[in-house]
Amino acid sequence: MNFLIKILYLISKSPLRILYIFSDIIFFLNYYMIGYRKKVITQNLKNSFPEKSEKEIREIRKKFYWNFSDYLVETIKSFSISETESRVRMQHINQELFHEAKKEGKNIILLAGHVFNWEWINALARIIPQEHCHPVYRKVNSNFWENQMKKVRNKFGNEALEANEVILNIFRSENNGNSAYMFVADQTPHVAHVNYGLEFLHQKTPVFIGYDKLATRMDLVFIYCEMKKVKRGFYQVNYQRIYPDGEKFVENEVVRKFHKLLENTLHKRPDNYLWSHRKWKYQDSIKTFDSKKI
Repeated sequence: MNFLIKILYLISKSPLRILYIFSDIIFFLNYYMIGYRKKVITQNLKNSFPEKSEKEIREIRKKFYWNFSDYLVETIKSFSISETESRVRMQHINQELFHEAKKEGKNIILLAGHVFNWEWINALARIIPQEHCHPVYRKVNSNFWENQMKKVRNKFGNEALEANEVILNIFRSENNGNSAYMFVADQTPHVAHVNYGLEFLHQKTPVFIGYDKLATRMDLVFIYCEMKKVKRGFYQVNYQRIYPDGEKFVENEVVRKFHKLLENTLHKRPDNYLWSHRKWKYQDSIKTFDSKKI
């Protein structure tokens, strides 16, 4: 494993223009020969965008394979990418929201979707006034890959937290505007934990609600991260604060608003999402379904 780590690290030191040659090869193999999860991707797109024609679905699917291939090599690049290059390649819009939260003395919950390239957001920790930035990750079956991705998420002064421990950490930490927690918030709950679901992209969707429970128990600032691929190797994230309709958030308000914002993002740039993920496989296990439109 140490040998593999060294090989990956050496590959990651290559300029992105070289790594994108590998991306092109991965795209060709995936799209024209292997057809990686082609049926899953196609069905997800058809169900999510029933108004689109077969031709439009094929075009989105092809662009997805391009973006997915870039994501793979960019993730490897994350092993060695410098803070300077990361800040050049990921532009952060509306940074004043973090200063407002600091003045208000409220910790921040950042909510992003599986929109490419969410892995490159980590350099934010060097930009914002919050001293503690905690990317939240989920354990994977491979200890090797978990250790490598944890190292990536701990770069730039971040303090990564495993999903099962983050809620307790938030409750125990002082709510003083000095901490930010970064959730990839469209995770699919394990089938044993599928409780709440809503309609997202025309489908019954089981959703993770841990961060929503925080909204009704603590006075936190919730910020949506809208990712945009400007061009190959360059991204933009536009931060948008999520406000309650009333004086305080009510149950399921944040999770609904997050999915509405994410849905709007995907309608604008449908090819830049992780469509190969089996997001809707547990929809029949939903115990409480919210039928209201998001």
